[in-house]
Amino acid sequence: MTFRKSNCGCDIFSIFLVRFLFLQSKAKMGILQNLLFTICITLRCVTSAVGLIHVTGYVGREVNVSCSYDEGYEPYKKYLCKNDCGSNNDVLITTSNPVKNKYRIHDDKTARIFTTTISDLHSVDAGKYWCGVTRFGKDIYTEVKVKLVQDSCCDTVTKIESHEGYSESIVCPYESRNQSNLKYICRGNRPSTCLQQALITSDNRENGRYRLDDDKVLGTFTVNISSLTQNDSGSYLCGVQRNSELDVFSAVELKVKEWCCVKSTKVTGTAGHPLTLQCPYPSQNQNNRKFLCKGDHRNSCRDMVMSESRLALREDIYSSSFSVTFTKIQADDAGIYWCGSDSQWRVGNHVKIQLSVVSPRHTSTVPSTMEIPGKTTTHKKTTTQNRPNKDAGQYVVYAVPAVLLLLICALVVTVYQCKHQKVKDGKAVMNRNAENEEGLEEVTAGTENNIYGNEEVVRYKQQSACYNYDDAGEDEPDYENFTTSEEVYCNENFHRR
Repeated sequence: MTFRKSNCGCDIFSIFLVRFLFLQSKAKMGILQNLLFTICITLRCVTSAVGLIHVTGYVGREVNVSCSYDEGYEPYKKYLCKNDCGSNNDVLITTSNPVKNKYRIHDDKTARIFTTTISDLHSVDAGKYWCGVTRFGKDIYTEVKVKLVQDSCCDTVTKIESHEGYSESIVCPYESRNQSNLKYICRGNRPSTCLQQALITSDNRENGRYRLDDDKVLGTFTVNISSLTQNDSGSYLCGVQRNSELDVFSAVELKVKEWCCVKSTKVTGTAGHPLTLQCPYPSQNQNNRKFLCKGDHRNSCRDMVMSESRLALREDIYSSSFSVTFTKIQADDAGIYWCGSDSQWRVGNHVKIQLSVVSPRHTSTVPSTMEIPGKTTTHKKTTTQNRPNKDAGQYVVYAVPAVLLLLICALVVTVYQCKHQKVKDGKAVMNRNAENEEGLEEVTAGTENNIYGNEEVVRYKQQSACYNYDDAGEDEPDYENFTTSEEVYCNENFHRR
């Protein structure tokens, strides 16, 4: 049976006992007063609250209220109630009915601790509760105060920037009183689930890429994350566990930038030909070892200069650069290359090269033959192509003769015109010679008695005829049609000189 909680701490049985003693002897009033005080104090220590438990929970989450009890009360019923526990409505849950609404209760009789879980917390769930142990007479109560806070953290955030492939350390401070407590780190900004989702704890100091070191002298623990990627960017919470209160947290915002280099370039080479890659470097790295490695990611690339004998590296200290030459590049040389001068792969000390390899161009000569009246002409056409063309030969055979045919037709027309012009010129000369012959006959007839009387006129005619022949530029057969008199006069003229 549950009794109403009383502030005085004395039950009805105590009152009757005191009254009985009071009636027995008024003379012994002083003794009875002392006895009454002693009984009330004793009963209060047994039946009233034996302590105060502070519990803090997150809104929207759940909280556990754990209460201990003394040996011998293991078989007794336990419960959680609210307000002053004066009615059945104040009793939220009992061990006889361990699940009710959003409450669950579990009694660990070995540890003599019963725990009540309150889920889906809201602001109305904050306040005073009582852990009760049922017994004959007055029940045993333990007072509990529940405080609710928002499930987020924190007002102050430490920001850290790093780059891909690097290692970064997150330093988390804590108070000296929590020196021996559990430390951990998780992603996100929800304190309620941080411990359950911890990336690493001080109980397990190494976990994959994470390592935790606790410096109790400085009051800090450090979490190192190696081989960073851009996926590591985000919010982190450093947590320190506290048994009776909420864990204490500090917030960190990590931003991982893309690893960058001096420049990024694309190069195309031809299979079977030499190729040279140029790699500038910062002047402060002049004395560092220079290298060229191949791989999609710089952390796993293969050093080409050390493993390939067909590569030659030359350095130019005056231009702060070096070059790597392939004596004969191959198709499988295509890929991502990194050339640099810093073995620590610090930002800005390397060059990223994307190399593509193409096949060499092939040349072929396709003959084409075309018959021309009177002769046969063979033409050759040289074509450059990357792949065979089935119609290339047909194209040469039919396209090239068409052009030559046009040229030949033009040549025939030109020759024909020249020949026709010669014939016309020859007829004109013959006509002029005939006219000269007629004139000469007339002069001869008029001077039959005095052949030399008009010698100058005859000579003139003769010379004109001869010169006309020369001017016409005719060949010797054209003169076969000249008369004998013309030949005589020409010879006569020649002898008179």
